[in-house]
Amino acid sequence: MNTMKSTARLTGLAYLGLAISGVLGLLVVRGQLYVPGDAAATTANLVEHGALARFGVAVDLTTVLTQALAALWFFTLFRRVSSLAAGAITAFGIVNSVVILGATVFSATALGVVYADSASTGDLAATAQLLYELSGTAWDLGGLFFGLWLIPMGWLAWRSGFMPRALGWVLIGGGVGYVLSTYLVYLAPNLTGLSSALTVPASIGEFWMVGYLLWKGVGSGVVAQGDQTARGNETDSPLGAAA
Repeated sequence: MNTMKSTARLTGLAYLGLAISGVLGLLVVRGQLYVPGDAAATTANLVEHGALARFGVAVDLTTVLTQALAALWFFTLFRRVSSLAAGAITAFGIVNSVVILGATVFSATALGVVYADSASTGDLAATAQLLYELSGTAWDLGGLFFGLWLIPMGWLAWRSGFMPRALGWVLIGGGVGYVLSTYLVYLAPNLTGLSSALTVPASIGEFWMVGYLLWKGVGSGVVAQGDQTARGNETDSPLGAAA
């Protein structure tokens, strides 16, 4: 029981770090630096707010780190429920972490291009703008794997017996919504309102999961039952039998 609670809280800390760094990097820092369709303005922002741009790179690296750690800790937390589903969380989370690392490479390179010539105009400014656009595209398309990692997470929360089943349904719905939203961004770019609405359940489920992991860890009184069910599940699954 104590071990599970410790694992749950470590998972919650990593997930909280992911949430905070993701919001800071994508919404706060990027929003102050990148100006869509205006290379000169983006370049001017990078030159004028160089410290903020470097902070943004560090924040994005923190997102990569905490995403990877959360993926590993979720496997530890849920592997007794289903090693296959827990492995899916880890796999999708690691892939998403790599995608974010790629986005960070683009934004860091844009900063380097600008500071190669602090009076960057013309081709250098256009290059910096393109790199920021590539970074944003990587974030957008990475939403596919972010949605995919929520689906097994939700199923495991629902199945485990030591988390609220409603949380599981919200996470599954949020994951499906995130996947659909990633497609809509390019298939129906005019439906930005619908695309944003589809990600709302994911945000609710994530903050619920973070809060539950940090505050309660795992539910008391049903952990033993959850462990017993989990052992049966592992025996029945190919991966569980191999373990």
